[in-house]
Amino acid sequence: MKYIISTTNDTAYNVALEEYAFKNLLDDDEIFMLWINQPSIIIGKNQNGLAEIDSDYVREKGIRVIRRISGGGAVYHDYNNLNYTLIAPRKNENAFDFQAFSLPVIKALAKLGLTATFSGRNDIEIDGKKICGNAQAYSKDRLLHHGCILFNVDLSVLGKALTVKPDKIKSKGVKSVRSRVTNIYDELENKINIAEFQQAIFDEVKATRPDMTAYEFSQEDLAAIKKLAEWKASWEWNYGKSPQYDLHKEKRFSSGNIEVLMETKHSILQNITFYGDFFGVRDVQELASALQGLTLNENEIREKVSHLEYPISAYFNGISEEEFIQLIMP
Repeated sequence: MKYIISTTNDTAYNVALEEYAFKNLLDDDEIFMLWINQPSIIIGKNQNGLAEIDSDYVREKGIRVIRRISGGGAVYHDYNNLNYTLIAPRKNENAFDFQAFSLPVIKALAKLGLTATFSGRNDIEIDGKKICGNAQAYSKDRLLHHGCILFNVDLSVLGKALTVKPDKIKSKGVKSVRSRVTNIYDELENKINIAEFQQAIFDEVKATRPDMTAYEFSQEDLAAIKKLAEWKASWEWNYGKSPQYDLHKEKRFSSGNIEVLMETKHSILQNITFYGDFFGVRDVQELASALQGLTLNENEIREKVSHLEYPISAYFNGISEEEFIQLIMP
């Protein structure tokens, strides 16, 4: 295993560094990363960025908005939020084993005197309050698992910066984002700082991988990461052009929210776009392309969906074929 500890707080650079390691450092089976970002909102791969944030507040406070390559929902980072990544070979075509990849964090917290548990689809909690959210990205042979750990984040900013859909708050049985989370620092009896906490996480991984060594970047690596970081900082990557549409469908499932925008002409799908905080091992754009040109007729949609190369659950984990058909039908 190789490890990478970023020395910059530039969010676009760190997101680019992680993606570069995932897609290009293929000679090493496993890679472990740690980094800390400047105040930023990190939105999921499939989210509508403009709908997930309070744009005026974010602009006023100088908070960056950067899209990641994994699914899931938006999260807030600042200098007291520790981010970690584990990159490993992909052993199962449809694996979503968030819990196994969260063990280093849970074990490190135990050594600090805190009992943390894995909860729901992708969270780590202490006494029912979230301290870490996790997400995953996939390639043909590789899996990227990453999490953002709330160590001593300014929770007042978190609540104001993120615009959370009312149905999401209601579905979790609480009144606000603020009531669902806690900082690790507040739970510690023996207080430490973020640097000491980062070392505790590193030491836990090192204990299980004693042969772990630092990855040495070449000049070619660094040039490629810098170029990728410029793209990650662009408006096109983080927001993109809003698609034209005349049909809008949206539903919250237990495994995530799915929003569908459809542009039609004479009931024929000209374009279809999916947004949401769902997880999937396949890119939803692949599904959108397969549906383009179909008539919005239930039998035709059903026939196409039943003969896709990959099941609907590969694009939307936890969603059945029937649920998907009913979602997109007018």
